[in-house]
Amino acid sequence: QAGYNLTTGSNNIDIGHLGVAAESNIIRIGDGATQTDTWLTGVIHGNGSGLTGVTAGVPAYAYFYLLSPADVPFTIGPGAAIPFPNDGPASGITRSTTTTFVLPAIGVYEVTWQVSVNEPGQLALSLNSVPLSNTVVGRATGTSQIMGNVLIQTTVVNSVLSVCAGTGNPAALTITPFAGGSQPATGSLVIKQIQ
Repeated sequence: QAGYNLTTGSNNIDIGHLGVAAESNIIRIGDGATQTDTWLTGVIHGNGSGLTGVTAGVPAYAYFYLLSPADVPFTIGPGAAIPFPNDGPASGITRSTTTTFVLPAIGVYEVTWQVSVNEPGQLALSLNSVPLSNTVVGRATGTSQIMGNVLIQTTVVNSVLSVCAGTGNPAALTITPFAGGSQPATGSLVIKQIQ
Protein backbone atom coordinates (compact mmCIF):
# COMPACT_ATOMS: atom_id res chain seq x y z
CA GLN A 1 0.00 0.00 0.00
CA ALA A 2 1.42 3.34 -1.04
CA GLY A 3 2.22 5.61 1.90
CA TYR A 4 1.44 2.94 4.51
CA ASN A 5 4.44 3.88 6.72
CA LEU A 6 3.62 7.61 6.82
CA THR A 7 2.60 8.32 10.41
CA THR A 8 3.40 12.03 10.61
CA GLY A 9 4.52 14.68 8.17
CA SER A 10 2.75 16.41 5.32
CA ASN A 11 2.90 17.26 1.61
CA ASN A 12 4.17 13.79 0.62
CA ILE A 13 3.37 11.88 -2.56
CA ASP A 14 3.95 8.12 -2.52
CA ILE A 15 3.29 6.01 -5.62
CA GLY A 16 4.17 2.34 -5.34
CA HIS A 17 6.22 3.04 -2.19
CA LEU A 18 5.36 2.44 1.46
CA GLY A 19 6.76 5.82 2.46
CA VAL A 20 8.96 6.75 5.42
CA ALA A 21 7.56 7.78 8.80
CA ALA A 22 7.82 11.42 9.85
CA GLU A 23 8.97 12.90 6.54
CA SER A 24 7.54 15.94 4.79
CA ASN A 25 7.63 17.40 1.28
CA ILE A 26 8.91 14.18 -0.33
CA ILE A 27 7.88 12.41 -3.54
CA ARG A 28 8.64 8.68 -3.67
CA ILE A 29 7.82 6.70 -6.79
CA GLY A 30 8.45 2.96 -6.79
CA ASP A 31 10.52 0.74 -4.57
CA GLY A 32 14.19 0.14 -5.46
CA ALA A 33 13.80 -3.55 -4.66
CA THR A 34 10.99 -3.91 -7.22
CA GLN A 35 11.46 -1.16 -9.82
CA THR A 36 14.98 -0.89 -11.24
CA ASP A 37 14.59 1.75 -13.99
CA THR A 38 12.56 4.93 -14.41
CA TRP A 39 11.49 6.23 -17.81
CA LEU A 40 10.11 9.76 -17.97
CA THR A 41 8.85 11.52 -21.04
CA GLY A 42 8.75 15.28 -21.25
CA VAL A 43 10.53 18.05 -19.42
CA ILE A 44 11.75 17.72 -15.84
CA HIS A 45 11.24 21.07 -14.15
CA GLY A 46 13.19 22.31 -11.16
CA ASN A 47 16.89 22.58 -10.41
CA GLY A 48 17.64 18.84 -10.75
CA SER A 49 19.63 18.67 -7.54
CA GLY A 50 19.65 15.19 -6.10
CA LEU A 51 19.09 13.45 -9.42
CA THR A 52 21.44 10.53 -9.95
CA GLY A 53 22.08 8.39 -13.00
CA VAL A 54 20.54 10.99 -15.30
CA THR A 55 22.06 11.48 -18.74
CA ALA A 56 21.29 14.81 -20.36
CA GLY A 57 22.34 15.98 -23.78
CA VAL A 58 24.74 13.91 -25.87
CA PRO A 59 26.09 11.01 -23.75
CA ALA A 60 29.42 10.85 -25.61
CA TYR A 61 31.02 12.82 -28.45
CA ALA A 62 34.35 13.47 -30.13
CA TYR A 63 35.96 15.48 -32.90
CA PHE A 64 39.11 14.16 -34.61
CA TYR A 65 40.85 15.79 -37.56
CA LEU A 66 43.79 15.72 -39.93
CA LEU A 67 45.72 18.58 -41.53
CA SER A 68 46.92 17.97 -45.06
CA PRO A 69 49.71 17.77 -46.05
CA ALA A 70 51.38 17.63 -42.61
CA ASP A 71 49.40 14.66 -41.21
CA VAL A 72 48.87 12.69 -44.43
CA PRO A 73 51.86 13.00 -46.78
CA PHE A 74 51.00 9.74 -48.54
CA THR A 75 48.21 8.00 -50.40
CA ILE A 76 45.48 5.83 -48.88
CA GLY A 77 45.16 2.46 -50.60
CA PRO A 78 41.84 0.69 -51.22
CA GLY A 79 40.45 -0.59 -47.92
CA ALA A 80 43.02 1.28 -45.80
CA ALA A 81 41.93 3.42 -42.87
CA ILE A 82 42.35 7.20 -42.98
CA PRO A 83 44.27 8.74 -40.07
CA PHE A 84 42.71 11.53 -38.01
CA PRO A 85 45.67 12.09 -35.64
CA ASN A 86 44.54 15.32 -33.97
CA ASP A 87 42.07 15.57 -31.10
CA GLY A 88 39.35 18.18 -30.79
CA PRO A 89 36.74 18.38 -28.02
CA ALA A 90 35.74 14.94 -26.72
CA SER A 91 33.85 13.27 -23.91
CA GLY A 92 33.58 9.50 -23.61
CA ILE A 93 34.75 8.61 -27.12
CA THR A 94 38.48 7.96 -27.44
CA ARG A 95 41.03 6.87 -29.99
CA SER A 96 43.07 3.70 -29.82
CA THR A 97 45.30 4.64 -32.79
CA THR A 98 45.34 7.46 -35.34
CA THR A 99 42.90 5.44 -37.47
CA THR A 100 40.69 3.68 -34.88
CA PHE A 101 38.18 5.21 -32.48
CA VAL A 102 36.45 3.55 -29.52
CA LEU A 103 32.67 3.83 -29.08
CA PRO A 104 32.25 3.09 -25.36
CA ALA A 105 28.64 1.97 -25.07
CA ILE A 106 26.04 -0.02 -26.93
CA GLY A 107 23.86 2.52 -28.69
CA VAL A 108 23.16 4.64 -31.73
CA TYR A 109 25.88 7.01 -32.97
CA GLU A 110 25.77 9.79 -35.54
CA VAL A 111 29.01 9.79 -37.54
CA THR A 112 29.99 12.62 -39.89
CA TRP A 113 33.23 12.68 -41.88
CA GLN A 114 34.80 14.65 -44.73
CA VAL A 115 38.10 14.42 -46.56
CA SER A 116 39.34 16.25 -49.67
CA VAL A 117 40.84 13.85 -52.21
CA ASN A 118 42.36 14.21 -55.68
CA GLU A 119 41.03 11.07 -57.34
CA PRO A 120 37.57 9.60 -57.93
CA GLY A 121 36.79 7.15 -55.16
CA GLN A 122 34.73 6.13 -52.19
CA LEU A 123 34.96 6.23 -48.40
CA ALA A 124 33.04 4.11 -45.92
CA LEU A 125 32.95 3.28 -42.24
CA SER A 126 34.26 0.08 -40.73
CA LEU A 127 32.96 -1.15 -37.37
CA ASN A 128 35.00 -3.77 -35.53
CA SER A 129 36.95 -4.36 -38.77
CA VAL A 130 33.75 -5.05 -40.74
CA PRO A 131 33.00 -2.63 -43.62
CA LEU A 132 29.52 -1.07 -43.32
CA SER A 133 28.06 -1.18 -46.83
CA ASN A 134 25.28 1.24 -45.89
CA THR A 135 27.85 4.01 -45.20
CA VAL A 136 29.59 4.17 -48.61
CA VAL A 137 29.92 7.70 -50.07
CA GLY A 138 31.96 8.83 -53.05
CA ARG A 139 32.35 10.85 -56.19
CA ALA A 140 33.12 10.05 -59.80
CA THR A 141 35.33 12.97 -60.91
CA GLY A 142 37.15 16.12 -59.87
CA THR A 143 39.10 17.18 -56.82
CA SER A 144 36.68 17.82 -53.98
CA GLN A 145 35.51 16.63 -50.62
CA ILE A 146 33.93 13.28 -49.98
CA MET A 147 31.46 13.65 -47.12
CA GLY A 148 29.29 11.23 -45.19
CA ASN A 149 26.73 11.48 -42.41
CA VAL A 150 25.07 8.32 -41.08
CA LEU A 151 23.61 6.68 -38.01
CA ILE A 152 25.17 3.41 -36.89
CA GLN A 153 24.15 0.95 -34.17
CA THR A 154 26.70 -0.75 -31.93
CA THR A 155 25.91 -4.09 -30.32
CA VAL A 156 28.95 -4.49 -28.07
CA VAL A 157 30.75 -2.09 -25.74
CA ASN A 158 34.03 -0.56 -26.91
CA SER A 159 33.28 -1.03 -30.61
CA VAL A 160 36.08 0.20 -32.87
CA LEU A 161 35.26 2.61 -35.72
CA SER A 162 37.39 3.61 -38.73
CA VAL A 163 36.89 5.67 -41.89
CA CYS A 164 38.34 3.68 -44.79
CA ALA A 165 39.01 4.13 -48.48
CA GLY A 166 36.57 2.03 -50.46
CA THR A 167 37.72 -1.53 -51.10
CA GLY A 168 36.64 -1.16 -54.74
CA ASN A 169 38.50 2.10 -55.39
CA PRO A 170 40.37 1.92 -58.73
CA ALA A 171 43.50 3.48 -57.19
CA ALA A 172 44.91 4.87 -53.97
CA LEU A 173 43.45 8.19 -52.82
CA THR A 174 45.65 11.24 -52.34
CA ILE A 175 44.48 13.51 -49.52
CA THR A 176 44.46 16.96 -51.14
CA PRO A 177 47.13 19.25 -49.66
CA PHE A 178 46.21 22.93 -49.29
CA ALA A 179 42.81 22.34 -50.94
CA GLY A 180 41.70 25.61 -52.52
CA GLY A 181 44.29 27.89 -50.89
CA SER A 182 47.47 28.24 -48.88
CA GLN A 183 46.21 26.86 -45.55
CA PRO A 184 46.47 23.14 -44.75
CA ALA A 185 43.16 21.47 -45.55
CA THR A 186 41.37 19.60 -42.80
CA GLY A 187 39.68 16.27 -42.88
CA SER A 188 37.32 15.67 -40.00
CA LEU A 189 35.50 12.95 -38.12
CA VAL A 190 32.71 13.83 -35.68
CA ILE A 191 31.09 11.10 -33.59
CA LYS A 192 28.06 11.67 -31.35
CA GLN A 193 26.26 9.05 -29.30
CA ILE A 194 22.57 9.92 -29.54
CA GLN A 195 21.07 6.91 -27.80
